[in-house]
Amino acid sequence: MDFAPTEEQAAAQGLAARIFGDLSTHERLAAAGTGTDAELWKELCATGLTAAVEEIGLLGLVLLLEEQGRTTAQVPFATSCVHGLLAVAGHGTDEQRERLLPPLRDGTAVATGAFPARGGLWRDDEERLSGSVPYVPWLRDADLVLVADGDRTLWIVRTDGPGVATEPVETTAPWSAARLVLDRAPGERLGGAGVYEAVLAAGRTAFAGLQAGVCAGSLARAVVHTNTREQFGRPLSTKQAVLLRAADAHMDTEAIRVTAYEAAWRHDAGLPYGPQALTAAWWASEAGKRVVHAGQHLHGGTGADLDHPVHRHFLWGRQLDAHLGCGSEVLQELGQSLVKEGSE
Repeated sequence: MDFAPTEEQAAAQGLAARIFGDLSTHERLAAAGTGTDAELWKELCATGLTAAVEEIGLLGLVLLLEEQGRTTAQVPFATSCVHGLLAVAGHGTDEQRERLLPPLRDGTAVATGAFPARGGLWRDDEERLSGSVPYVPWLRDADLVLVADGDRTLWIVRTDGPGVATEPVETTAPWSAARLVLDRAPGERLGGAGVYEAVLAAGRTAFAGLQAGVCAGSLARAVVHTNTREQFGRPLSTKQAVLLRAADAHMDTEAIRVTAYEAAWRHDAGLPYGPQALTAAWWASEAGKRVVHAGQHLHGGTGADLDHPVHRHFLWGRQLDAHLGCGSEVLQELGQSLVKEGSE
């Protein structure tokens, strides 16, 4: 396994770091509230980073999402790429690719997905979809939403189509989320058997990469704070308890990163990666919440300030934990997949 980025992946990551670093500032994030930063999304798409995901693969996307996570940039980058670009490019028909990919590449259309499937959706004999999903990330921005029915068949649904209603909901992190309600809504099928599992695994890997960036950003802020804040004439970073807490957070962050890289690398190499995606999701869920808690605690009383930048990392880390599924649920699914794999 070689997780070293290619020249194209490294260039894309560098560009993403510059754009997110320059535009996703604390002041802009505060001004955006719980909504998406439309100007940042426009700039991101204008540079071709969204379209580049088809070329740099899932590992490249993970690298870009790390940079988004470092700044908690409020754009639908993860979900539009993994549930839109990669899903359609990898599993759509020629006609679907020709029609749907161009607006997804330039960002004039945004896609999201109800993954993992946490709602009760079903289709009738006329292949109309009904039911609801409690929350879908970035649904308020989306033109297309990828959903699964009771048979785990995937359907692309237009959010402005008949029988589709969205109701804004507030989640822990400002992800422009909404509740999806379908009442005999039309949809177009995407792929066949096994596509739900493939898209779910890709999503888990991508969001684990996003969590790696969120944790890295939280820890970086904690390092700056503990190096500059003094207690009894000495920087906080010289205290053994502080050093050990930061070291544990660093190791957790690296574990999230390397498991996400492995899953993404196997995907791009055409190898089975379902268990690896679950492993990355488990680390992102369990270790992720430890890291963002540590980042906030290492700020002392400052970490309790809801307007402090580190608190945003805390909110994102906890939302990603909830989105990926609690650790025990993911671990149980991983165990079941390993048992199934061993019996085949």
